[in-house]
Amino acid sequence: MDPFTLKGKRALVTGGTRGIGAAVARLLARAGADVCVGYRSRHEDAAAMRDELTALGVKGVSLAADLGSSAGAKALVEHCVRELGGIEILVHSAGIWPVAEVSVQNMDDERWARTMRENVDATFFVTRAAAHAMMAARARATGMGGSMRASGQTPATGVSHVTGAAGPTAQGVAAGRTLGNRYAGGRIVLIASTAGQRGEAFHADYGASKGAMIALVKSVAVELAPFDITVNAVAPGWVDTDMCAEPFANGGKERIAAGIPVGRIASPDDIAFPTVSLCFDGARHITGEILNVNGGSVLCG
Repeated sequence: MDPFTLKGKRALVTGGTRGIGAAVARLLARAGADVCVGYRSRHEDAAAMRDELTALGVKGVSLAADLGSSAGAKALVEHCVRELGGIEILVHSAGIWPVAEVSVQNMDDERWARTMRENVDATFFVTRAAAHAMMAARARATGMGGSMRASGQTPATGVSHVTGAAGPTAQGVAAGRTLGNRYAGGRIVLIASTAGQRGEAFHADYGASKGAMIALVKSVAVELAPFDITVNAVAPGWVDTDMCAEPFANGGKERIAAGIPVGRIASPDDIAFPTVSLCFDGARHITGEILNVNGGSVLCG
């Protein structure tokens, strides 16, 4: 089997109409995956992306959803499963970076709350929904879903609804390992940031939100590992997207590039390649990792 194919896989990409998300969606399609694109309100861009995906020979679908709500994230994952027939890959690229520099003593509640909703709540909601869908499919495929429900456990984690115990139960872990031996597992990749590792002065809200994402990756990776679902993050530095138009203006892009060891700003494709690399079956032993893609500007040991 070609180790660099995703043919037969079904992928959900949030924030998939522009920037990093769009580059990831295209590359997943080039590797053979059917792709569902989640977006907020750019309907024309979503239609154009569906056309691009179809032209690449795969099935492309999309849905507008507010991922900052549990219902919105659940609806998007359900749409992916319904339209594509399942989900094996989630790449969560949606998020915001408030451009204005604001010190912590002057940051208002509204900005803090909005950043947390868009970057933290949305990450949790869509990760939870995707993990549940991935595990439910595997439980059904082996006939384990009924027995797990009878014992008060979810196919996703084996956590008891009766006791509320945290983490997978022994039965859930054993079931997960059996499933993992028989089926190619799931892949969850979250787009984080170097700001989540080193902080970002005057953008404390953003740094904190991406730090939370990184902590979520390390936590959930352990929970889902017995089920052969890997969970990783890609942490870019500066990327040439619309989000950075203001700091790149008036020579800003050249000044920033001069401070990066490789001497350039990353393109969305530079981030898409390592992101999709984590989705191949050959990446099954990589989980809980934060892959830095920043041209050497932030080196974490």
